[in-house]
Amino acid sequence: MELNQLVFYLFAGVAVASSVMMITRRNPVYSAMYLVVSLFSIAAIFVLLNAHFLAALQVVVYAGAILVLFLFVIMLLNLGHDFEPDVRGRFWWFFGLGLGLVLLAELVTLLGNLRGPAEVDLLTPLFQARGAVAALAESLFLNYVVAVEVTGILLLVAMVGAVVIAKRRV
Repeated sequence: MELNQLVFYLFAGVAVASSVMMITRRNPVYSAMYLVVSLFSIAAIFVLLNAHFLAALQVVVYAGAILVLFLFVIMLLNLGHDFEPDVRGRFWWFFGLGLGLVLLAELVTLLGNLRGPAEVDLLTPLFQARGAVAALAESLFLNYVVAVEVTGILLLVAMVGAVVIAKRRV
């Protein structure tokens, strides 16, 4: 086993474990901190795959901006207190277990159908001709500009909604 493979498995294990811890914690601040660990582990996996730009985006956009937004919403709504009992019951555990088994079956089916590397790689010539950042930016701002704008509007609406809900309680 090579060192890169060992480090990959280490970061993959940390990402999976912190993701599980994130969804099982009752305190939203602890969940957000486990989310930070998970996002940094995924960024480290991107670095191992020589996708340094994606790793930087992962840290700056998700671990930086989005997580700060989550923490501000948690602070605004004062969700750190456990005054109400947990609404999750046994039904949700069985539902989550069933959903996890279905996703595992899909993953096993997908991995069983893989027959090796793809025969046609459409992105490599584009990356070699223009560079990875230019190719990604061109695709993002020409083909997916509506999706980017809609995502920005949804985040803005969520932030305004959190402020409005917090203002009602004050």
